[in-house]
Amino acid sequence: MNFVEELRWRGMLQDIMPGTEDLLNKEKVSGYIGFDPTGDSLHVGHLTQIMTLIHFQNAGHKPVALVGGATGMIGDPSFKSAERNLLDEDTLQHNVKSLKKQLSKFLNFGEGENDAKMVNNYDWFKDFKFLDFIRDVGKLITVNYMMAKDSVKKRLEGDNGLSFTEFTYQLIQGYDFYYLWKHHNCKVQMGGSDQWGNIVTGSEMIRRQEQGTAFALTTQLIKKSDGQKFGKTESGAIWLDPKKTSPYKYYQFWLNTSDDDAKNWIKIFTLKTKEEIEAIITEHDAAPHTRAVQKALAKDITIRTHSQQDYETAVKTSDFLFGNGSLDFLADLDHEGVLEVFDGVPQFEVSKEQLAAGINILDLLAVHTQVFTSKGEARKMLQGGGVAINKQKVGDIELVISTSDLLQDNYIVAQRGKKNYFLIIAK
Repeated sequence: MNFVEELRWRGMLQDIMPGTEDLLNKEKVSGYIGFDPTGDSLHVGHLTQIMTLIHFQNAGHKPVALVGGATGMIGDPSFKSAERNLLDEDTLQHNVKSLKKQLSKFLNFGEGENDAKMVNNYDWFKDFKFLDFIRDVGKLITVNYMMAKDSVKKRLEGDNGLSFTEFTYQLIQGYDFYYLWKHHNCKVQMGGSDQWGNIVTGSEMIRRQEQGTAFALTTQLIKKSDGQKFGKTESGAIWLDPKKTSPYKYYQFWLNTSDDDAKNWIKIFTLKTKEEIEAIITEHDAAPHTRAVQKALAKDITIRTHSQQDYETAVKTSDFLFGNGSLDFLADLDHEGVLEVFDGVPQFEVSKEQLAAGINILDLLAVHTQVFTSKGEARKMLQGGGVAINKQKVGDIELVISTSDLLQDNYIVAQRGKKNYFLIIAK
């Protein structure tokens, strides 16, 4: 199966320029996708383009990841309602380095024939003088051509208008395509469907400047089955950086997808074959409560983005919080990781010195913390078998809790009833 067919059956392909598929079937070529470094981490909204480059490389072609150190200083206006804040050079360079590190987890970089290559458009724009740019590049594309783009029209019709800075963006991205075509033999540019206008500007620039031929394709913008934007939650974006979105929360994002979304996304965000996916969907439909598709999707993409160990820890964490799993997973986490797991769970601090001397269970739960509102309530629940310490049920109201009960020398996990957890931190 060739590259375009791969995208097509996975439901990823949107637009494709005539001749692109023939070119890719005839020869091994270089193709690129641009990534905007306005932040120091990619998020799941970038995964469609990352997967496109993975399929491109697996088909024997050479993927080029362009990190827009120059274009990031302007901001792409395509289908945005307002102008972005401009970033200073130091911040952009930090972001560029961070994105390089993340992309390296998905693509094989090196000097081989189809090893991935990374470029930064700041390298060819930093010494480009304004007068030279408007003379040599600006003359290639007419204002009429630029004004006809849907992304420009929408901004001009909106309340915020469009600055000249943003208006020039398509010239700069178009020049990127021209530069990579001329100096890196990049014959194909790829991107999301919202980038079609900018991509076509580049191919037009190549035609007018060098009478050359360039090609393009775009992928569909992913949405949830309910029409909501993919990758957004109540708490914000789902980041690939584990410090911004923990591997556990990342795993949960994929695990909690609807059946319809999971059946679509397992095609887009994994490398599983059509036969493997059909078998997983068949298994899922036979017993939907097992969530076979969600589990397979969450496993694959969590390991790809983070690691096997992060995936296993995420599963153990889920088993603990939502099932009968043990607390062994805490041994794999640092303090920040523990706090992430118990995010939203009431947390209390107790003195490690007092714990060393021993604290009666009733005092611990109702005086030193507020697991219970009173010692009477705590006594009643203890005697009724509704209290657990570190997943072990306790009923003795005379029990003394000490530092020997601490997990990782820092934590006690109290449980009231079946689902009410409390994290006690010894300091």
